[in-house]
Amino acid sequence: MQPQQSQLLQQQVVVFSKNYLPLARINIKRAIVLLVTGQAESLAYSGQQWEVRSPSVVLQVPEHIRLTVSNPERHWKLPPVSRREIFRRDQHRCQYCGSHQHLTLDHVIPRSKGGTHSWDNVVAACERCNSRKGDRLLHETGMLLKAKPKAPMHPAIAFAEQFWKAQQPIDT
Repeated sequence: MQPQQSQLLQQQVVVFSKNYLPLARINIKRAIVLLVTGQAESLAYSGQQWEVRSPSVVLQVPEHIRLTVSNPERHWKLPPVSRREIFRRDQHRCQYCGSHQHLTLDHVIPRSKGGTHSWDNVVAACERCNSRKGDRLLHETGMLLKAKPKAPMHPAIAFAEQFWKAQQPIDT
């Protein structure tokens, strides 16, 4: 394989849903398959295109494609509340002091006081802060959360937010 071809195969293409929601970045090989099989179409969103040649076809692969079909089986389910998912959401940081050391789970409203084991009530906390808070409410301890706990976002929505933030012009 020539160096120019291997560089071409490293390119990324942004895939939009049928409703123009940016879904993901895929490699150019996957984009070619989607275009050739009619599952996607080119978007004239940007001028960047790559020319891909085969013995019988010359294909222009754009930087952005849109799916022409929708897959109703692809439903995303909210992951269950688990230690690993809470730590991932909180970026492995204590939500009270910001420490990365000796993390545990803490119920913002203690279960003994009616709190639930749900995305909006469980946070990562270091052992020290968890012990300090104990079985009390935040206003009783004077402690504050660094971020309000919430359920994780659908991956496509998270990608769309990241994509559109990257497209914002920089004002100087």
